[in-house]
Order: sequence, then structure tokens, then C-alpha cells
Amino acid sequence: MNYTIDNNGYYGEFGGAYVPEILHGTIDKLKEAYFEAKTDESFLNEYHYLLKHYVGRPSPLYHAKRLSEAYGTNIYLKREDLNHTGAHKINNALGQILLAKRMGKTKILAETGAGQHGVATATACALMGMECIVFMGKTDVERQYLNVQKMRMLGATVEPVTSGNMTLKDATNEAIRHWCSNPDSFYIIGSTVGPHPYPDMVGFFQSVISEEIKNQLSEQTGRDYPDYLIACVGGGSNAMGTYYHYLNDERVKIISAEAGGKGIDTKETAATIHLGTTGIIHGAKTLLMQDEDGQIMEPYSISAGLDYPGIGPVHAFLAKTNRTKVHAINDDEALEAAFELTSLEGIIPAIESAHALAVLKKEKENFKPDDIVVLTVSGRGDKDMETYIKYYTAP
Repeated sequence: MNYTIDNNGYYGEFGGAYVPEILHGTIDKLKEAYFEAKTDESFLNEYHYLLKHYVGRPSPLYHAKRLSEAYGTNIYLKREDLNHTGAHKINNALGQILLAKRMGKTKILAETGAGQHGVATATACALMGMECIVFMGKTDVERQYLNVQKMRMLGATVEPVTSGNMTLKDATNEAIRHWCSNPDSFYIIGSTVGPHPYPDMVGFFQSVISEEIKNQLSEQTGRDYPDYLIACVGGGSNAMGTYYHYLNDERVKIISAEAGGKGIDTKETAATIHLGTTGIIHGAKTLLMQDEDGQIMEPYSISAGLDYPGIGPVHAFLAKTNRTKVHAINDDEALEAAFELTSLEGIIPAIESAHALAVLKKEKENFKPDDIVVLTVSGRGDKDMETYIKYYTAP
């Protein structure tokens, strides 16, 4: 099975570029620039220089001994939470900002849910001296207030979006509308969603995660592959980065965690892979939560970063072909997993990452004592402290 994108921008039946006519030329130029840049040694050298000296890569691969004892196996945490800006999002933001600079662009657009992509984009724009506009749902502006203030301090304009349920989907809608009116802008998409070449491009810029995992596992365990890889999926960028170099290695079992919200049998969920059907959202054919008339159903998750009614087309394909196993993790399961990691290892994860941690309990009976399990902690929990405090102090 080939898990890479084809020449038309599809993973199997999923992907493509379904964009308004006004953006066709913009997308064509982006594709050309991206495919040239990814093989250009000077571009890659500048990118890897920034990853090392600005972001602080490689991020550690940490053998979590107490967590391993609790689950009877060997658990390694890929510490993307230790990157500059606190999540994996900076890897992609820097790659795309260098591409924007190469194309002569000066105005940058972005959407954000939890705020980590917004902060990463605002950071990259400050570094390169570019104008930055970040679209963010009003609901997320309120629940991720600290990240909003960071973006503003970095010089970005934050545009609160008041349509729909005022979360990530709506922020993306508004960003695309603005892009249509300003096609000379450069739109930095933060996840493996959107029209081709974005899913492939974001996966490429995040692939440094799995590249480092290979090297670090080899150094620490004597072999360069795990038995299990685990990551959370909203749009799917940290997951794609984690899986990238292992997709064709059948020795590796890949498990994704999506947001179950209050349960997949309720209407308050974002479990797209479990509940979605094929449709088109934000420029790509993928799985999405929609009613029989094709109207998007409003998603829900305690996690602003997983609160999305679609999924990256690559993850739709991986799930459909059974390359990945997917668990829907409910809010309470994610919160429980976050507090477990904190108490055992002294690491407070982002609520997004806590969904991946909750997979450990679901899979515990399948783990063998000599298995190697690698789990990506995609972000740190600073931004979620209000939610954690509310949960911790609840009667």
C-alpha cells in the first residue's frame, strides 16, 4: 500500500484542491514554489538552522519510567511541548514563513483554535518582519485568552470570529474568505487540512518529528522503530509528523486519538473518523461530520485544538485503509490522563496531547513488557490551566 500523496494531490479518494476560481492561480504558484523549495539545499539549510538554533530541536525523546511501570511496557514521550512557543506548530510555521519569503509575500494570514498555531505564526512573522492577521473563533478567544495576548504582543492582529459556534471551523471559514479577497496574501494553514498542497506541505514540515524519533530510538534502544506510535488528531499535523517516516513500516502499529467530547453517541463530539462521511470542507475531500443534507454539524470538544468537524485527508485515508487504529477519547478520559501524567512524571500536557495519553489505558492489555511505545506530547498545558483548575477544584 502506498500512503503518499499522488500527483493530483490525493491520498486514495481523499484530498484534492476544491477552491474558488480566484484562488486557482495562487494555489498553482504555491505548489510550484513548495515543490522547488523542498529539494533546494539552501532553503532546507535555513529551515534546519532555525529548527536547531531558534526552536531548540531536536526535542527530547524521554523514557517515562513511572508511566511505563504503570502500563507494564516501555513508554517514550516525544517532547514537542519543549519547543519554542510550546508546541509542534512552530515547525510548520517556520517552514511556511520561509516559503512566503521566497515567494516575495509580506502579508500572512492564519487560523487558530487553541491558539498554538496562531502564536507560532505570529512568532514567525515577528522574526521575519511580516504583517500577520490571525482569525480565531470568539469562543476560543475567551478560553485561550493568554495565547491571544501573546499574539498581540508579537504584533499580530487577532480577528475574533462570531459565526457558527465561534471555534476553529469558523475561524478557517473566515480566513479563507479573507484570502479570496486578498489572493496575494500568504495563508499559513496550521494542520494537514485544506487544498493541495497544504496537507502534504504541513506533513513535510512536521516530518522532523519522526526523523528525530528514528535517530533517538536508535541511540537509546538500539533499534530505530517503535512497536506503537500514538498521537492526537484534530486536523492532524502533529500526528502526521509523528507517523511520516513509519507509514510504510508495517512493524509499527499506529494509533490516533480523536476528540470524543461528551461521547460519540451524543451530539457534543468531534469524533470525525468515527462519525464522518465523505464530503468537502475547506478545499479538500475528506471525512466530515455532516447531516443528510450535507450541512456541517457543529463539533464539540473540551480541547480547542481538536474542535474541528473534519480531518486531514491523509488521516481519513489511513483510517479507511486500516493503517491507523482510532480511539475516540472523551473529555473526562483526557482530563484523567493529563492528571496521571502530571502526577507520575511532572509534565503538564496540553489537553490535545492528553487525548493521546488516554489511549494508553485503552491499549494497556495489548502492550507487552518489551514493547516500545512512542507517544507525542504535542504541546504544553500552560494554555489549559484554567480548564484544569476548574476540573481539579470541582466538587
